[in-house]
Amino acid sequence: MNWHRVYSMPTDRTTGVICDQHISLDGFYTRQDYPAQLRRVRFNDPDTGKTLVFLTNRLTLPAMTICTLYKNRWQVELFFKWIKKHLRIKRFFGTSENAIKTQIWIAVSVYVLDAIIKKKLQLEASLYTLLQILSVTLFEKMPLQQAFPASEYTLPEDTPSNQLNLFTI
Repeated sequence: MNWHRVYSMPTDRTTGVICDQHISLDGFYTRQDYPAQLRRVRFNDPDTGKTLVFLTNRLTLPAMTICTLYKNRWQVELFFKWIKKHLRIKRFFGTSENAIKTQIWIAVSVYVLDAIIKKKLQLEASLYTLLQILSVTLFEKMPLQQAFPASEYTLPEDTPSNQLNLFTI
């Protein structure tokens, strides 16, 4: 990417910010597509020792705030990666904010209930395996312990079954 420095702002290098510049793009097409100035912040991460360069159109925020925002953005990316891996949300059924939040909270609730079942029944299987078994045996009328024959947990004899039968009149 071709660019030139328009202005350099003073920085405190003890914070890790190496330079804070306003730049303008020089390429023919890039200048046409984005004629406004950008901000280029160069940062030396003390944790990893890597030098990172951030480009943004936020010209008023302090340079350290921009570095912190990009660092926190990565945590958001990791959170969504965890959601896709563990909560089995393949697609969202609605497009409104409420529909998406509701679907995520339902998936989190199912995941937590699965973890409670695993702990209560003292199962060795992974949470993913438990979800697979429960999804296959969802509409079968059987005690939960029967779906996991390797479980050592047993119901006490005097425990009444409160599972309702949908097909009796």
